[in-house]
Amino acid sequence: MTSDVAAPAAETPAANGHGEAHSTAGFGALMLGSIGVVYGDIGTSPLYALREAVVAAGGPAATSANPDAVLGILSLILWALIVVVTLKYVLILLRADNNGEGGTLALMALAQRAVGYGAGAIVLLGIISGALFYGDAVLTPALSVLSAIEGIKLVTATFEHYVVPLTAIILVALFAVQSRGTARVAALFGPIMCIWFAVLAIAAVPQIMQHPEVLLAFNPLLAASFMIHHGMIGFITLGAVFLAVTGAEALYADLGHFGKKPIQTAWLVIVLPSLALNYLGQGALLIADPKAIENPFFLMFPDWALIPMVGLATAATVIASQAVITGAYSLTRQAIQLGLLPRFEIRHTSEAHSGQIYIPRINMLLLVSVMLLVLLFRSSSALASAYGISVTGTMVVTAMMGFVVIWKVWKWSPLAAAALIAPFLFLDLTFLAANLLKVFEGGWVPLALGAVVMILMYTWRRGSRLLFEKSRKLEFPLDELVAMLEKKPPQRVPGTAVFLTSDPQSAPTALMHSLKHYKVLHEKNVILTIETAPTPRIDPAERVRLEQISETFSKVTLRFGFMESPNVPKALAIARKLGWQFDIMSTSFFLSRRALKPAARSGMPRWQDHLFIALSRTANDATDYFQIPSGRVVEVGTQVTV
Repeated sequence: MTSDVAAPAAETPAANGHGEAHSTAGFGALMLGSIGVVYGDIGTSPLYALREAVVAAGGPAATSANPDAVLGILSLILWALIVVVTLKYVLILLRADNNGEGGTLALMALAQRAVGYGAGAIVLLGIISGALFYGDAVLTPALSVLSAIEGIKLVTATFEHYVVPLTAIILVALFAVQSRGTARVAALFGPIMCIWFAVLAIAAVPQIMQHPEVLLAFNPLLAASFMIHHGMIGFITLGAVFLAVTGAEALYADLGHFGKKPIQTAWLVIVLPSLALNYLGQGALLIADPKAIENPFFLMFPDWALIPMVGLATAATVIASQAVITGAYSLTRQAIQLGLLPRFEIRHTSEAHSGQIYIPRINMLLLVSVMLLVLLFRSSSALASAYGISVTGTMVVTAMMGFVVIWKVWKWSPLAAAALIAPFLFLDLTFLAANLLKVFEGGWVPLALGAVVMILMYTWRRGSRLLFEKSRKLEFPLDELVAMLEKKPPQRVPGTAVFLTSDPQSAPTALMHSLKHYKVLHEKNVILTIETAPTPRIDPAERVRLEQISETFSKVTLRFGFMESPNVPKALAIARKLGWQFDIMSTSFFLSRRALKPAARSGMPRWQDHLFIALSRTANDATDYFQIPSGRVVEVGTQVTV
């Protein structure tokens, strides 16, 4: 069953591409917060990235025979951080914001608005990137927590059997606390990650001083030389090198929380120098002792520091996991508002921050998926093969949509926009091709997960559109009905009736059924439409539009941004200030609840019809979703074929 209420996009002026953060916190607090939330994922990459890259290049045998190979891999990692993260994301894409918000769906809405004609291709790109993000949200907690806990194996081999159970306990606890909100814990994220980055840098200094030749890795010619001389092995190694830049998408996705300047400053002043030093330190250790490939990150520390470091690494990986979990909630809310997913129950966990939400269904699906991965792969090395494909795919899509925004929104010439984006797109495609080599080693996991989410999003969007078109053909024009009712009015009853509909031009089904069965009409009748704008948030002054059709009928349109949770009573309080007199206790909300059945002839294959009907049955009740008082709601049932 589903409801009449949909969320068609509304046109608003295009963003100028230079929005700032919504928060009014001080610059230092925002920068500290960004270190805790934005850089958790990329900040924990040193736990496994260099190790996997060296193993892909041939392991200790290759590096002991040729120490230059270590320098080549180091150079690839450093320049990936400089080109992909610093240039593409920090300096260019952070400027391509949608009224201060970032992320692939925010970029999709901005590009879609700018293109107009041909926006279907943009929506498809948005669906692909959104689906792949869920792959990342499942893999990041499993891989990062496993890689941190594996450090205890270095203390004593007897701990080896406890790695998977400990990882499982930590992950179950992490997902269990989501419903309580993360505001209190999040206050600790920034300081903990600052300690983490300081330790990353300090631990590497002694190793670099012993082997200062690792500083040669800043020469990009070493990276080029490695790729040229190692052929196919070099290409395979590139897939592992990419692990160093996973998490770069988080920079962009969290733009709205912290703003451009704090994120940029944190990266350039703290995060990038710490990561570069740590990779150089690990490289120096491998040049001195190729056998340290077992775990070069933890082996940089003295024995007495291993247990504290495992604890700190676990805290850092939990923070990294938290960032992608909350990212999955935010993405889901955006997808619902943009009409890509059915309505799910959304709970707000903070009165002060509207962005802090909890979606029970998504939480449970993520937990089950993450636990399956941990039990299936059982080690970070095995999981590393699965990682990368979803992130590289998202980066390719982001680059494509970035081109559209630079061309259409920033008003650059197509050639100039292409000249700026093409090198990054080429690099992203190269990384994607290198990662696709890992499909049979586990890379199929994010692809399969992404494919399932894509099918769900496409089916929901297509089915909703077909249902809307079919319903519109059957509906009666509202203006004609109002004229007839004013001419020959039925029996009137006191109070106000609010009819929710997704199509304000047609008479709502609930109104038609009310007239047919009750043969009465309220003194005041309101046709209420809820629109989702292609901007993240709507100014309260633009929230409500009022239009008087006749003495007893009026149209009210409530507009919400795709980052907002619709609250109808709150919005109607604004309508009262605009002159609409109503008492919530004498107002009834009429919704039509539709039971869907597959039609003999449909615009979709039979399996997709059944999938759409199943999705519509899982959709959260419109009363709850729009936060309407349940005691004021009347639901009218109808049967519709789709």
